[in-house]
Amino acid sequence: MRCWLLALWLAALPAWPQQAPIVVGAVVSETGLLADLAREMRQALILWQEELNAAGGLLGRPIDLRLLDDRSEAAAALSLYARLIEQDRADLLIGPFGSAATVAASASAERARRVLVNATGVTRGVHRPERRYVFQVPAPVAQYGEGALALARAAGHSRLQVLARNEPGAREAAERLAADAVALGMQVVVQMASPGAAGYAEQIAAARARAAEAWIAFGRADDAAELVKAFKRARYAPPMFLAQGAAEPEFVQRVGQDAEFALGIRPYDPRFATRGNAEFAARWRERWKGEPGLVAANAYSAALVLEAAVRTAGGLEQERLRAALAALETETPIGRYRVGAGGVQLGAKPAVVQILRGRAEIVWPRALATAQLRLPYPRWDQRQVHAAQ
Repeated sequence: MRCWLLALWLAALPAWPQQAPIVVGAVVSETGLLADLAREMRQALILWQEELNAAGGLLGRPIDLRLLDDRSEAAAALSLYARLIEQDRADLLIGPFGSAATVAASASAERARRVLVNATGVTRGVHRPERRYVFQVPAPVAQYGEGALALARAAGHSRLQVLARNEPGAREAAERLAADAVALGMQVVVQMASPGAAGYAEQIAAARARAAEAWIAFGRADDAAELVKAFKRARYAPPMFLAQGAAEPEFVQRVGQDAEFALGIRPYDPRFATRGNAEFAARWRERWKGEPGLVAANAYSAALVLEAAVRTAGGLEQERLRAALAALETETPIGRYRVGAGGVQLGAKPAVVQILRGRAEIVWPRALATAQLRLPYPRWDQRQVHAAQ
């Protein structure tokens, strides 16, 4: 009888009110020219939402993910983030796909004094000293040459030949590397080139004339492949050769065995021995199949940083969140999150890989290395054919 009365009494009690969800808003290019490139961003945010909700949510509340489509039009981000803020009442904001769209989104966030975690914008126009509410998670393109410079210094090279594809990101990386190298007392020549650059004969002649010790190029996989072809034709081999695009699988496909010993730049790899990366890559394979790429890792890491800031702030109040993100230091699959003035990312460092037996092995930084660096870059008459692994 007592059990029955207790059951009646419990049934008469008012139910605990269900916690309202935390609305997280982001803009993703789901249609248009950028849709294929941006797909991993959407998948990464969904994966984070599913994992967090399965673990009990954030601050005891479920995550309601609101994704809007900018149709691959960067300018649309301005009004879409205003909509997320004003109509959807988003509690938290994650930046859109691409640097140009992130610049537009930042304007809405700053105007409304709302925190925006930048998940993909890497060019310098995104972060300015006067901005207070925008925080970058991916490594800026200006830092892409850091590993190249570190390896050149370690090898004792002081004469650098720097080549950049004539486009904003490559120019920015080359200019920053040159400035850093000059500050270290190195001799640097920077050249810009259009794709192909008429066989790169002029650039090779200039490097030979000054006995350049390290050739560092910023551009795409096809640029790196054309450079190697030009080197072979000219029987030219600098002691160190690094081309950003040499890290891409397309580079090896284009030049085969001639890809050996080239160095490349890779901001993310599923093999990174960074905190949580092995688990992230495993869950990605289970949920979406295949390997996660840079866009996926950047977006997932951005969501983790935002989550950590909310826990640190103990709530969703924007000024406390802003202060938390400015001071936060945490580890993510792409590396360390730590920002400086204007919210610029300082912690995450793109890795350097080297093509060894047809595979891109990580050789810098040492903590992430999967193989030992092989220098000097061998002369063409000293090379041997190796079986690909």
